Amino acid sequence: MEADRKVSLDCYSQNGYRGMLMLACAVLSWILIHRWSQRNKKGPKTWPLVGAAIEQFLNYDRMHDWLVQYLFKSRTVVVPMPFTTYTYIADPANVEHVLKTNFANYPKGETYHSYMEVLLGDGIFNVDGELWRKQRKTASFEFASKNLRDFSTIVFREYSQKLHGILSQESFQGQVVDMQELLMRMTLDSICKVGFGVEIGTLAPDLPENLFAQAFDTANIIVTLRFIDPLWRIKRFLNVGSEALLDKSIKTIDDFTYSVIRRRKKEIKESRESSKDNKVTEHKSLASCEYFHHFSILMTNFLDQMKHDILSRFIELGEDPESNLSNKSLRDVVLNFVIAGRDTTATTLSWAIYMIMTHSHVAEKVYSELKTLEEDQAREENVTLLQYDSEDPDSFNERARQFAGLLSYDALGKLYYLHAVITETLRLYPAVPQDPKGILEDDVLPDGTGVKAGGMVTYVPYSMGRMEYNWGSDAASFKPERWLKDGFFQNASPFKFTAFQAGPRICLGKDSAYLQMKMCLAILCRFYKFTLVPGHPVEYRMMTILSMAHGLKVNISRRP
Repeated sequence: MEADRKVSLDCYSQNGYRGMLMLACAVLSWILIHRWSQRNKKGPKTWPLVGAAIEQFLNYDRMHDWLVQYLFKSRTVVVPMPFTTYTYIADPANVEHVLKTNFANYPKGETYHSYMEVLLGDGIFNVDGELWRKQRKTASFEFASKNLRDFSTIVFREYSQKLHGILSQESFQGQVVDMQELLMRMTLDSICKVGFGVEIGTLAPDLPENLFAQAFDTANIIVTLRFIDPLWRIKRFLNVGSEALLDKSIKTIDDFTYSVIRRRKKEIKESRESSKDNKVTEHKSLASCEYFHHFSILMTNFLDQMKHDILSRFIELGEDPESNLSNKSLRDVVLNFVIAGRDTTATTLSWAIYMIMTHSHVAEKVYSELKTLEEDQAREENVTLLQYDSEDPDSFNERARQFAGLLSYDALGKLYYLHAVITETLRLYPAVPQDPKGILEDDVLPDGTGVKAGGMVTYVPYSMGRMEYNWGSDAASFKPERWLKDGFFQNASPFKFTAFQAGPRICLGKDSAYLQMKMCLAILCRFYKFTLVPGHPVEYRMMTILSMAHGLKVNISRRP
């Protein structure tokens, strides 16, 4: 009996092993057949169940260049993932179809919204439909305002001069500086002043610790990782790993944001109460109606000044019971404009300085244009340019202040070559390197590619700027002259140059961004030369914005 039982167990074990072996052979055959069927596929090769997730994960830190390789061979690349399929496009005809012709079929979508909601909430960059239209209408009204434009010019000049002051001090002390860090501080202070009417002082001479900026960058990196991390929802539920760090970062972000909202509301309330009290006092004490009339005009102008920032406009809307604008809604407004006004502008300025310093002929052309503008503006305004010694801090800084004073809105508009330099930087290093859209219904792109409802279509500005079929054989070269004709700047189709989106969602802050970047670069490039610290790596970081992973460490020398 014992022997029979042993024989039976041996047979059972052999059958079990045989079954497992047959299953393994079947799975292996399935995988081999799957891979063999893709031998002529132009896009990434996939695996059963996980799609292209393995290859994408292995190339995550260089994903933009990974896509360039595929889009160079094919204008459309399909990347299946475990829970959805991404279709990446670089052909302007396809981009126009998605961003304009069939705009309604390609919203931000639920997938994108769910990934980004923890950071951007229901702000303008993360919503569709009526909520998006309302926010865009309000923001559009503000950006079209001459008052906001004039106010922005003053603020951008002020903070560019503050940055100059820091660079001047560091140059005389021979210190290495991280330009990206300083530019992030400058643009954060600027957007908080222009957008929200508050002064936060991160660009103070002592460069105080900036917990909000650190938390915002961390959150940005982690929500970007969600696009390829199939386990992020589990980690969020368990509050472990990257999602635990994200939760901590969001708390820091919210503390800052709600403090900005409370401060602005308090200032608006106090200004209104002060206006009422002053009007009553003046009405009682002033016998002259004419004087009172002039006083009323001054107070009205003061209150209008209080309303120039975007947040104040939304706070006013929130006072309407039918608006449904809570503090949470205002929080989303603030963070969406921070990512638009801080990160994108500072990132572009960083790449622009890098491109200028690594292309000496471009640096000299920019300098020559700025010197010519300085002389022309001084002559036009009947101003005598101050003499200065680049080795004397006082005279050097005084001349820089005088130059900044000549940089009016109209004067900056004459800097065609500098405008071309910024635009060429954005062509190769777009602030938003890729932008995904959801798909509501099945559709066929102009090149014949079919896309399925529930998937994602992503146009890729980083790749588009490097494609020879878009820009010619010199597409990979930094060449500002491609934007000039007879010395004047010439635009390209927004469906080819997509740094500012296109169609109904085209960037409202484009002109404001150029204004700040030209103001800053004009002052910096007129008075400084930058050289990269030897051995410092310049690489992008994978997040929604194309920032530099290690900052931009430079040495500074003053121009005579």
